[in-house]
Amino acid sequence: MSDELARGDRMREVFQTQLHEVQVRLVEMAEDTVRIIEKASTAFNESNVQLADEAIAIADQTGNKALALDELVIRILAKQSPVARDLRILVSALRISASLERMGALAGHIAAIARYRFPGSAVPAALSSTFKEMGALDVELAKKCVQILKNTDVDQARQIQAEDARVDELHRHVFDVVLADDWKENAMFTVDVTLASRYHERFADHVVDISSKISYLTTGDWADADSAE
Repeated sequence: MSDELARGDRMREVFQTQLHEVQVRLVEMAEDTVRIIEKASTAFNESNVQLADEAIAIADQTGNKALALDELVIRILAKQSPVARDLRILVSALRISASLERMGALAGHIAAIARYRFPGSAVPAALSSTFKEMGALDVELAKKCVQILKNTDVDQARQIQAEDARVDELHRHVFDVVLADDWKENAMFTVDVTLASRYHERFADHVVDISSKISYLTTGDWADADSAE
C-alpha cells in the first residue's frame, strides 16, 4: 500500500510539473503577442517598415509554438487522464493557445498592411487618432492578458471584458468615417483601412475570450468563451 501511495505521489508531482510547463508556455506565447502588436501598431501608425517586418517574423513563429503546446497538452491528457479542475485547466489551455495563435496572426496582418503601404501611410489623416488609440488599447489588453495567465485573477479578467467596449466603439467609428459622403480615398485604401480596424477589433475580442476561459478555469462556468474567430 505504501508503495502505491508513493507511486501516486510521484505521478501527481510529475503532473503538477507538466501543468506548470503548460502555463509557462502560454505566458510565453502571450508575451510574444504583446511584442507583435506593439511593433505592428507602431509600424501601422508611423509607416515603419522595419518594425512591420519584425512583427511579421515573430507572428510567423506563433503557429509552431501553438502546435508544440497543443501536442504537450494532448500527451498529458493521454497519460494522466485528468478529471475535474485538472481537466478544465488542460481544456482551457488548448483553447487559449488557439486564441493566442490567432492574436499573433491578426497583429501580423496589421503589420503586413503597413508593409504593403510603405513608403506611403497606411492611415488616412481623418483616422489617425482613432488608430493610435485602438493600437494602444490592444497593446494594453495584450499586457493584461499576460498578467491574467500568470495569476488567474477572475476580477481582472472581468475588467478586460468591460474594457473591450471602447475598441468596439472605435471600430464602429472607422466604418462611420469610411461610409460618410466626404470620404474620398480609393477602393484599395478603403479596404485596407477597414480590414486593419477589423483586425484590431478581433485582437481585442480574443483577449476577452481568454479572460472568459480564465474565469471558466477558476469557477467552472464556461459562459460565452468561444465568440472570437
